[in-house]
Parts: sequence; C-alpha cells; structure tokens
Amino acid sequence: MSGDAESVQAGLFDAEALETARVFFAHPVSFMMGAVAISGLPSPDLPEVAFAGRSNVGKSSLINGLVGRHGLARASNEPGRTREINFFVADERLRLVDLPGYGFARVSRTTADQFQNLGRAYLRGRPNLKRVYLLIDARHGLKDVDKEALDALDVAAVSYQIVLTKADKIKPAEVAETVEATLKAIARRPAAFPRVVATSAEKGLGLPELRAEILAAVEIIPAPLG
Repeated sequence: MSGDAESVQAGLFDAEALETARVFFAHPVSFMMGAVAISGLPSPDLPEVAFAGRSNVGKSSLINGLVGRHGLARASNEPGRTREINFFVADERLRLVDLPGYGFARVSRTTADQFQNLGRAYLRGRPNLKRVYLLIDARHGLKDVDKEALDALDVAAVSYQIVLTKADKIKPAEVAETVEATLKAIARRPAAFPRVVATSAEKGLGLPELRAEILAAVEIIPAPLG
C-alpha cells in the first residue's frame, strides 16, 4: 500500500503496543456461550467488541486468526448458519462477540429477520459494547447490503470500524484503492471510526494492527496519536 492507504494501517502503533497486543491475544481465549435471545445475554461486566459481516466474509477465520486458534469460532460452508450471538472470553478481561451474518441467500426472509433482529437488539442495548468491527471482503468492497448495516450501526450510535478481509486475494495496489474508497464512503457517517484495517486471516496480514486497534478501543493500551 502507499500514500494515504499506507498511513491508515502502518505506523500508527509502536512496537511496544503491537507486542502488548500479541501477548494479550496469546493468553487463553475460550468459548463462553451462545445466546438466542436478548434475555440470555451474559452480564455486561466485561468490555466487549463485536464482529459483524456478510455470510462467508471470513468472520470465523478472522476471529480464529486473531487468537491463534483454528477451531475456536466455527466456520460454515452454509450461509446463515450462525443464528445466535456467540461470546468468547479473552484473558478474562475482554469478550469477543460473533454476531449473526447478514445477506445470506439460502435462509428464508422470516428466519433471517429473526436472528438479524437479535443482532440489532444487541447493538442497541449493550452498554459495555466498545466497538463493532464490520468485515468487508476486500475483493468486492462495500455493497448495498453492507450499507444497510452501516445505517443500522449509525442509528444504534455504536462506534464501528471497517475491516477488510481476504486482502491477500488481490494486489496491494487494489487493496489500497479499496481502503481509500471505503474511507471516502464512511467519511460522513457519524459512528464510523476513521481508520480501515486490511487483513488476511490466511496470511496474517493486518492481524497485529487489528489486535492493537481492539485493545486501544477497550483502553487496555493507549490509542495512537496519529
């Protein structure tokens, strides 16, 4: 990446911050529970960050890559299989929250609404939610269905940050273009965090920076000045 796109990802966190984040996510991370209704959510006694995105965007792979555990979050070849909110506990200090996917083709509208509404209700009413990471496939960029998710996050007034997945599948120059286009698209959105992280769970690209972004969002490490 080059120019503005490079400054989005590189150099914001110093080596100490990146190492602190690496060590934090090397600590034990475990599956806590899955909730199928708002009444079943765990007590909001730990800070949480949530991951959202279209089905097959690579959400499970990204969560597994962040914590270095291949089987923690279970990926599925069937779009829309995740129909609950899954909670994982990192180092007994932070919860990672896997929200139901959206935009799936093989689920009836009624069924899809049921568990998409569960995700929306979580976003609106979770006092300990520090940030949502909205995953976008780097090969495709923002689509109309993603913009609906951006609208919902803006309405919920929840801070969210765009994370590009599968960035290893396209050329670095194309990644930079997608980063810049995404930043332009979210520039006027009130709840959008003004940085985009390009990642590849397969190659490890961007995962150190994303780990640091998460710890800064929950104030475990200082936020970068840049």
